[in-house]
Amino acid sequence: MAGINTVFEALSHPVRRKILALLRQGPMSAGALAEHFAISRPTLSVHFNKLKEAELVSVERQGTSLIYHLNMSVLEGALAGILDLTEQSND
Repeated sequence: MAGINTVFEALSHPVRRKILALLRQGPMSAGALAEHFAISRPTLSVHFNKLKEAELVSVERQGTSLIYHLNMSVLEGALAGILDLTEQSND
């Protein structure tokens, strides 16, 4: 399981947040995701790796394509952690 700091680091970049938002619509190939960004494929690959490292996405190979899936359980866990922090600060 990825640490909470790894998850928050992954969520800190707007490109990675947009990738997650796109994946909320369903699994997408790396190529289909790349069409939404005006950045190089190697740079996008770094963002995909950060999301995989944080376990916010999983990836499967289908032929020559990499298909990315949103891992909602990790995202929900991160949000629960934030809520716990805010509740503790209100005590």
